[in-house]
Amino acid sequence: MVHSAVLRPIVLSMGDPAGIGPEIIAKAFRERPGLCRQVVVAGDVATLQRALRLTAAAPDSAADALVLAEITELPALASVPPGCMAVVQACEPPQGVVLGQVSAAAGRAAADCIHWAARAALMGQARAVVTAPIHKEALAAAGVDHPGHTELLQALAAEHAGVPVAELPVRMMLSCPGLSTVLVSIHVALQQALQAVTREQVLQTVRITEAHFRRAGFARPRIAVAGLNPHAGEGGLFGREEIDQIAPAVQQAQAEGLAVSGPHAPDTVFMRARQGAFDVVVAMYHDQGLIPVKLLGLEQGVNTTLGLPFVRTSPDHGTAFDLAGSGRASAESLLAAIDAAMDAAQA
Repeated sequence: MVHSAVLRPIVLSMGDPAGIGPEIIAKAFRERPGLCRQVVVAGDVATLQRALRLTAAAPDSAADALVLAEITELPALASVPPGCMAVVQACEPPQGVVLGQVSAAAGRAAADCIHWAARAALMGQARAVVTAPIHKEALAAAGVDHPGHTELLQALAAEHAGVPVAELPVRMMLSCPGLSTVLVSIHVALQQALQAVTREQVLQTVRITEAHFRRAGFARPRIAVAGLNPHAGEGGLFGREEIDQIAPAVQQAQAEGLAVSGPHAPDTVFMRARQGAFDVVVAMYHDQGLIPVKLLGLEQGVNTTLGLPFVRTSPDHGTAFDLAGSGRASAESLLAAIDAAMDAAQA
């Protein structure tokens, strides 16, 4: 059954139970009480109860009055009392999980919560999915055949649509105030990332980026395409990828009417975008695009998956095992991801 956009909640997966995900979720609800009427957590009830205790600065203060309400289906959010964080038991209770340590049990719980959230969105019961951080080593230990959120969600969406994964291309976009960057390749070895810089891959990335920004309200998004080599190859002196692969993709996109330019020198294009010359930069590989975003605004960074049939965002940081259990982790990036999901789901 599909519920109206007004009633459909956002589903927030709890992330790795050994990391800071549950704690920043608890903090986000405390800092933004209005989330109680809009967001449902797909997680483990006991893990979220522990997170509430870990983040309670003063049990008798109004700020720490947040309590957990377990529900079994999303429409039940409407009946949850005010001031309660609604949680769905979306996984088997993980056994033997130690805060700050990688484990298969934690990886399996995190994956199951992602599955639950994605199914809710694919069935039209949720208007967006926000995912708390997971640990890739824990996922692998649990036997999950995907290196991260992006690839797992892509596989789930393709399975739901009954199409091969290759027919549902997705891309990762990282954003912070003043800069957005979309990646041609994601979680692969650098050597494989270089091999992925092809005319087809770059053009597909530009098209997916343009479609996302149009849906977000940009009439004609200005897309800058970064080069791969130093100084964008210097006319072939430092490599021919710009000449043979990237420039032809840009020219094809321009022929299709897109406001795209490049290849630009990668050491200056992000600065120019931040100064307002472009709306988004297409980067050739993971670190090329993520380093400038994380340098400029990790605390407010947001990861958005482009190309899925539903909105998905995530904070732009990891599980921070060194902070797990301390109650000191900031919810700022998670709140930015929730805000971005709300904005995109309304567009």
